[in-house]
Amino acid sequence: MPILSVDHVTTYRYRRPVGFGEHRILFRPRDSYDQRLIAASLAISPEPESLRWVHDVFGNCVAVARFRGRAQELRVTCRITLEHTPEPPLAFALAPQAAHYPFAYDDDEVPDLARYRERQRPDPAGAVRAWARGFLGPDGSAETRALLAAMTTGIRRDFAYEARIEKGVQDPAETLRLRRGTCRDFALLMIEAVRALGMAARFVSGYIYVPDYPPERDAAARHAGGGSTHAWVQVYLPEAGWVEFDPTNGIVGNRDLIRVAVTRHPGQAVPLHGSWIGRPEDFLDMAVTVRVSEHDGVPTDGVPANDDPALPRRAAE
Repeated sequence: MPILSVDHVTTYRYRRPVGFGEHRILFRPRDSYDQRLIAASLAISPEPESLRWVHDVFGNCVAVARFRGRAQELRVTCRITLEHTPEPPLAFALAPQAAHYPFAYDDDEVPDLARYRERQRPDPAGAVRAWARGFLGPDGSAETRALLAAMTTGIRRDFAYEARIEKGVQDPAETLRLRRGTCRDFALLMIEAVRALGMAARFVSGYIYVPDYPPERDAAARHAGGGSTHAWVQVYLPEAGWVEFDPTNGIVGNRDLIRVAVTRHPGQAVPLHGSWIGRPEDFLDMAVTVRVSEHDGVPTDGVPANDDPALPRRAAE
């Protein structure tokens, strides 16, 4: 099982010293059976007056920083080391009644899944629903695994990935019309398509490991979305639970994917957001760098993830 490290740095620069309001930081991965956090550290410059950790409504781990004074730069650096266990694609178990679509969720799960089954973006002409139903057979049925895999790889094959630093996510109908978008656009398109078929889906934000392929390897095989945060989808399936699908790269399962946050819609998974106090023209730029690397063994540096109660905070570098 690979040992992966993540270095995530976000820097805001200003023309003159500005004040900072509260900032919420969503960088720390979720511990689970398939990804075990080994070490973590968070450095913030200027050093915040206070830093506390909370679990949001989805159980994501959020750092809340409050500041005093002014500065011309705000830098947040997160370093993570974790053990990652890839799962074979399409190896997840399914309840017999869910092997073929359409299927029904258990009565006791329906109330908890209700908001994840609701469509939340406009589709006035029904284009997204029609696109989703295009993966079904003439009788409106399909093998469940094949249906979701085809949708995932179909986006990878038929849509052009393009990075976009501007905030926000395209409406799925617009992504479908343009046939291009970012990872978060593709994730939302698949979420709304899955929901149009009555299944529960949610948005995942995190990181993707991009292996160093040899030069002769086809460039088209390389993962897109590296160098920044990444987004993909989880679909809830009876007995299998929440299963990952990355439509940007055609990945079914968790291979090379590091979960940080799961939410109902993309606006709830912004990695870093807050306010600053100054003139509009004071803002210069924002830069984000993410580097995910693989280790041959467990690194000895860093702060143990579970041993040190002060791990969320250390001196800024």
